[in-house]
Amino acid sequence: MGLFLLVFAIFLVVVLAMSVGFIVQKKSISGSCGGISALGMDKACDCDEPCDDKKERMAKEQEWQKNRIH
Repeated sequence: MGLFLLVFAIFLVVVLAMSVGFIVQKKSISGSCGGISALGMDKACDCDEPCDDKKERMAKEQEWQKNRIH
């Protein structure tokens, strides 16, 4: 049990140190390669005309927004 507590404390100290370092540097969290913005894309689907599945999802979302209670 003592070994478990020791390892847990070490992990806790490491996570705390990483979070303090992150806060001090004032950087935003990003992926390892910068994500799709590194490819010059603004969104995941960069098509001019959405596919049928995307159109269906957009129609369902619009219907949901229209029927929701304010």
